Amino acid sequence: MAIAAVVLTGCANLSPEHAATPVQQKSRDWLGADLPLQQTDAQRAAARERTDALLARPLDAQAAVQLALLNHRGLQASLHGLGMAEAERVQTLLWPNPVLNIGRFVRGDEREIERGLEINLIRLLGRGARQEAGARALESEQARAAQQLLDVAGQARRRWIEAVASQEQLVHARTVLDSASAGAELALRMRQAGNVSALRLARERAMLGEAQLAMEQARLQASRDREALIRALGLWGDDVAALTLPERLPDVPADFRAAGDLERQAVAQRLDIVAAKRQSEALAARLGLTRETGRINALELGIQRNSSNEAPTQRGVELTLEVPLFDWGQARVAGARQAYLQSVEQTAQVAIEARSEVRVARAQAETAWRIARRHQDEMLPLARQISDETLLRYNGMLVGVMELLADARAQARAVSAGLAAQREYWLAEATLSQALLGPVRDAAAASSSSPSAASNEAAGGAH
Repeated sequence: MAIAAVVLTGCANLSPEHAATPVQQKSRDWLGADLPLQQTDAQRAAARERTDALLARPLDAQAAVQLALLNHRGLQASLHGLGMAEAERVQTLLWPNPVLNIGRFVRGDEREIERGLEINLIRLLGRGARQEAGARALESEQARAAQQLLDVAGQARRRWIEAVASQEQLVHARTVLDSASAGAELALRMRQAGNVSALRLARERAMLGEAQLAMEQARLQASRDREALIRALGLWGDDVAALTLPERLPDVPADFRAAGDLERQAVAQRLDIVAAKRQSEALAARLGLTRETGRINALELGIQRNSSNEAPTQRGVELTLEVPLFDWGQARVAGARQAYLQSVEQTAQVAIEARSEVRVARAQAETAWRIARRHQDEMLPLARQISDETLLRYNGMLVGVMELLADARAQARAVSAGLAAQREYWLAEATLSQALLGPVRDAAAASSSSPSAASNEAAGGAH
């Protein structure tokens, strides 16, 4: 018995690292980033070294994702949770412990000793189904951890886009403020010389006031977006001051991503659909277990050996069986079947909503791309051409300095609108990329990636 116990126990190896491997592989395949398990001091030191290396240079979008995976404590908690699920799965692999009964009875001069060894046959009969259910439960936990991985990575990428865009808008706001200050100073001097009216001077001062207000708003927005990025990356202490960002966002690509069958791709790999399927399979396994044990609620097999000082040793086998006189298990079987059918319908609903979400995300991304390209290919070149033509006419004394300043302000508004459109495209693209892998749970992503956001922001800047 001791040898058998050692052999059976050795077949169930507990490995928390093995449970986290599928999630770590998804991180490498989908995100191109590592999700190390940090349990030992050496592992935490390695993560710290990689964090320092990433912060030593301006952070791009991919580095932001990697930094978030290294420092997000919630992800590490989920990996430890996978270790707990693995422990529960290994528990289902173990055989039920036998029950040893020993009794000593005295009646006058007679002393009787009873020895019994029992094992629960029901647990043995349902062991395979419980193992299957335990494996499904671990897969479900892995799917939830992978969804959290996507949430953290997607949020880090979007917060990076917003922080860099706000920083770029702040630089542009400083340029506009400098131009407005120069215009107001010039108008004041021309007024003193009697070359412009008091109305024109007041308008220039009003323009300067608007530029100052816009500068304050841009500074506040840049601060907010930077702090949101810091939270998404899980930084604190000296790492906050070490964080540097590039000066501008990447250019909008010349072509939109290939269409392909995005809906089919999403149905095949989206984590919410995979999790729903796993849940249905787990319920199906539970239904099989219920059918196996529905009519027999208690079945135990035991070996008895009773000895007495006045009689020969008594040996035998004992079988304990609960008689299903009133409860035949029909309610449990029916409940398990209804739970399975419910899970099947819920899986279908999840797939329907996922396909719709992908279609909406693709439409938003494509519209944002067209708007951004229109700004880059048409609006900004036209604004520069108008500015060049106005400057030529100013040099030829065909227009005055105030017309030149007005044209410069129009060009500044075009640049601001182009920056906003570029920001909206990259946000929409990040949302689409995540929608192909799982639900986008960041509420700000849906609102910021709407097709009208760029035009609304552009309209707000055209004062």
